[in-house]
Amino acid sequence: MLLEENTRNEVKKFFQNLVSPVKLVAITHVSEVIVPGHECVTCKDNQVLIEEVASLSDMITVETYDFLRDKERIKQYSVDKIPVTIVEGEKDFGIRLYGIPAGHEFATLLNAIKIVSTSDSELTEKTKEKLKSLSKPVHIQVFVTLSCPYCAPAAAVAHRMALESKHIRADMINAQEFPDLAQKYSVYAVPKIVINESNQFEGALPEDSLLNKIMDSV
Repeated sequence: MLLEENTRNEVKKFFQNLVSPVKLVAITHVSEVIVPGHECVTCKDNQVLIEEVASLSDMITVETYDFLRDKERIKQYSVDKIPVTIVEGEKDFGIRLYGIPAGHEFATLLNAIKIVSTSDSELTEKTKEKLKSLSKPVHIQVFVTLSCPYCAPAAAVAHRMALESKHIRADMINAQEFPDLAQKYSVYAVPKIVINESNQFEGALPEDSLLNKIMDSV
């Protein structure tokens, strides 16, 4: 087990407010044979964590796919790196967690489960109305580290935006697990947020500020 008993009890209480079923889709690759370019140091631990979390509520199920063997099945998710956990409800809302959601990012996973299950983004009505005007795809990447206390709130706001708009895909990305990607986007401080490749900035923005960044990127 990765979760301590007191943590498990707290999570069980948190999950008492879940409303609708949630499916955690874990895309991974665990093998005794190491394929160059497809090493995944945290895949096994991520799978264990996701299954432990799911075991704490009857409302949560897990589906697991292998990144190499199940290519046709996972094509619909448009994922290009592992491990990744996709939080689904009645549909795929575009909520992604790349890398193991441990440390402060455990809260990001729990938040994603809650908003998907309750169908409540917890955004203001003003933000919801503004997001309805989106007509082009928006890809939000939130780079985090597990020790960063400000990263989970930044990722949570991005996930709420994705729940509210079918045009938004929001990725939480553990910068330490994907150093090449962190280098590509010059991630020197976290949270680092990248919207549609062109708009990049550091810091956990409040809801209205992130909304303005999103609207400026389309």
